[in-house]
Amino acid sequence: MLMGEFLRKTDWSSIHRERSIKFYTPVLALFSMLYGVAQRLRYVAYGLGILKKKKLPGWVVSVGNLTAGGTGKTPAVAALAKWALSEKLKVAIISRGYGGAYQSRVLEVSDGQRVHADSRLAGDEPLLLAGKVPGSPVVLSRQRYLAGMYAHEKFATELFIVDDGFQHMQLARDLNLVLMDGSDPFGNGHLLPRGPLREPLDQLARADAFILTRFKHEGGDRTLAFLKENYPDIPAFCADHVPDKVIFPRLDRVDSPKGLNEKRVVAFAGIGNPEAFRETLEALGARVVAFCGFKDHYVYKKDDLDRLVRLKSQSDAEYILTTEKDWMRVGSMWPECSDVAYLCIQFSFLPGQEGVFRMIENAFRKK
Repeated sequence: MLMGEFLRKTDWSSIHRERSIKFYTPVLALFSMLYGVAQRLRYVAYGLGILKKKKLPGWVVSVGNLTAGGTGKTPAVAALAKWALSEKLKVAIISRGYGGAYQSRVLEVSDGQRVHADSRLAGDEPLLLAGKVPGSPVVLSRQRYLAGMYAHEKFATELFIVDDGFQHMQLARDLNLVLMDGSDPFGNGHLLPRGPLREPLDQLARADAFILTRFKHEGGDRTLAFLKENYPDIPAFCADHVPDKVIFPRLDRVDSPKGLNEKRVVAFAGIGNPEAFRETLEALGARVVAFCGFKDHYVYKKDDLDRLVRLKSQSDAEYILTTEKDWMRVGSMWPECSDVAYLCIQFSFLPGQEGVFRMIENAFRKK
């Protein structure tokens, strides 16, 4: 119980950016070393065939990262699925559904037309994808192979996009796309739990292409130079997260992000990098009079929402603002609150960087 409470309340995003030595660093370093050994043993087991990979009857594109959250996988998955639909491909998104409470072996979140699950059951990201990509089924399983087979048998899927698939080595894939935050790609450079790395840096060599998100922010050029120097044979594509619109769901109102300029807002986010959301709002000119950051996939309680309402009242803010992903979790908890809005983000490749689509298309057609 005590350990669970500690893990729940710890601000891991801050620890993963911490480069100085703290009193808890030796303990975290020990667990990071053990975690690294376990990962190496897993690579050996798959390399020797002790652990077997499973192949889906179609073409598999994995969208993943090397760090714990904060790279923008969900918008990237949505962008790739929309492109596939525009090419008349039968595409499905398969995922683990992190944070979802489902107990079945497979959960159909969406058949491409209707959504069949809520955020409690499916988790926030699958529900968000189901809403952002109409036309593409979204299927969950802790064994992605089972999700893929379900999609193939029910929807005749020919292209599987695996959300957060880089570490799921059980599923064979045809293309590994690895995303990283161009402004802060590796945090403090240590493995979990001391740092944000889910795998050692040398595993970037398994990637078929890199996608640098938030490239226009400070540090993007340095990250691109690092990749070109250390992985010259792996193409890197640059992208950014572009504010798209501000939605007031209880008012059926949609505003331009430009309307945030000089607006006093209370903001909150439970994502991989909450500070990035605050920075986005401030770059749009919003006056963030209070900000609450929560860990990724945080399960909000009524007390959290009541606190935000009090902050709005005390600070004379015009409204409360959050991310689209967070709204998936809190929307049903705020049925009467009209002055809450969420910011939608569009994933967009920089001009001349759309080659990743041609890369996927050429490999798919060739196969």
